[in-house]
Amino acid sequence: MTRWILAIFTALALLTPAVPAQAMQDDPRLARLFVALHSTQSPGWAQYLEQTIWGIWTETADPETNRLMEKGLTAMAGDEAQAALAAFNDVVKRQPNYAEGWNKRATVEYLLNQFDASIADILHTLQLEPRHFGALSGLGGIYLAQGNKEAALKAFSAALAIDPHLDGVQEQVDRLKREVNGDPI
Repeated sequence: MTRWILAIFTALALLTPAVPAQAMQDDPRLARLFVALHSTQSPGWAQYLEQTIWGIWTETADPETNRLMEKGLTAMAGDEAQAALAAFNDVVKRQPNYAEGWNKRATVEYLLNQFDASIADILHTLQLEPRHFGALSGLGGIYLAQGNKEAALKAFSAALAIDPHLDGVQEQVDRLKREVNGDPI
């Protein structure tokens, strides 16, 4: 169970942009990308759309913020959680309206077992970008780790409503629905 949650956080945190972008969560391209993501039946196209969305979320027009993001991602990839946290702390101080900065910090906080801080940063991410399927999926993972199956089910279901192609999330929803309704088989 923990491996699955860690795998989701790591994969979502380390995805790199498929196309260069110079905007964030308010980029006008996102609306059509989310429509396409929700409606596509092609797993390959869904993956491309997810990566494009992540790319838009990740890039900013500020070179220093981009440098700090890269520093944080590199630290995460090197299992240097404290260095990553410091970089993402600087990102959210520098650009408090940048959803992906908050989301990345939430990921590191999760990895450090700082669940309350992670939840707070995820909720802030969702205030800035309500369509953030990665943040919702991460929130579900935290609730699952805490044993709060009802809240995990709600968060995972919300993530799937935005991106029905999230690997493993549908299985989690199906399992949690059975468990929450009293049928653990």
